[in-house]
Amino acid sequence: MAEFHLLIADWYRQNHRELPWRDTKNPYFIWLSEIIMQQTRIEQGLNYYLKFTNAYPTIQNLANASEQDVLNNWQGLGYYSRARNLHFSAKFVVNELNGKFPATYNEIMQLKGVGTYTAAAVASFAYNERCAVVDGNVYRFLSRLFDIATPIDSTQGKKEFQLLADELIKKADPGTHNQAMMEMGSLICSPKPDCEACPVQVHCLALKNKTISERPIKSKKTKVRDRYFHYLVHSFDGKTIITKRTEKGIWQNMYQFPLIETESAETPRTISNEISFSSEVQKHILSHQRIFAVFHHIDNAPKTLDSDHLEINKVEIQDYPLPRIIDRYLEDTANQ
Repeated sequence: MAEFHLLIADWYRQNHRELPWRDTKNPYFIWLSEIIMQQTRIEQGLNYYLKFTNAYPTIQNLANASEQDVLNNWQGLGYYSRARNLHFSAKFVVNELNGKFPATYNEIMQLKGVGTYTAAAVASFAYNERCAVVDGNVYRFLSRLFDIATPIDSTQGKKEFQLLADELIKKADPGTHNQAMMEMGSLICSPKPDCEACPVQVHCLALKNKTISERPIKSKKTKVRDRYFHYLVHSFDGKTIITKRTEKGIWQNMYQFPLIETESAETPRTISNEISFSSEVQKHILSHQRIFAVFHHIDNAPKTLDSDHLEINKVEIQDYPLPRIIDRYLEDTANQ
């Protein structure tokens, strides 16, 4: 496959999507785009990328921002640990590295929240370092190209695919090659592939062996946990009560209505007599959790106000970073 990298590079130049982070060698912008685009669709991530580069045009701007501002700008994107790690690493670069972004794969790997994929992407796109990127799209593309039955989520599989990717990038322009591999997996070798448009179909063993639909293989099924949330929405004198989620886990350092979590969807007896009315159950899917939430309306202030509770005007609630499930609830009630 001596001409492989030439074929996909030529295809990429003619067919790639125009995206702002592809028109820069600024490692900060590239790193920002990679963190935002993790587990995010291009259409959604692009708006957040533009929001962040506008709000924080330099890594110094991001480092100097408050965590609440960063979480506010991230609101709705999910996986909020990414935002906290982004902010932490920006402060690390500014305070410990004199504001100079790391310039090699090994140095970039030292940033909090950065793994092998992100480090390889930034190092190759910004500095043209020969580091092969292997993301979900690349796994799918390689598994079909070489008709590999090794599960992509196994330790053996990760090593095998990384070695293949490393071999393919040896004689290529690293930045263009990695972009082409990822774009091929996204646009051509997608879950429903367009094999007729593939520039390397003559090399594809899965196409030859009629195993396209069987690749890639995963060995593990994600175990999903069901959780039942009961939010207490107090309404009195144009005000309401919110609290900050300080414990580790989902939505850390974000704000919510006072919460009671139970083992089932049944309304807790401790609040049943106070409720004016309750919303329908709202389902919110996360990678490892299904949240079943009910918003219970209470037409008075709490009898006692805990130290971690904030009394705010209702109109001020959007000034606080909120989980998407609460943001969606507010949108729905505003339209009623």
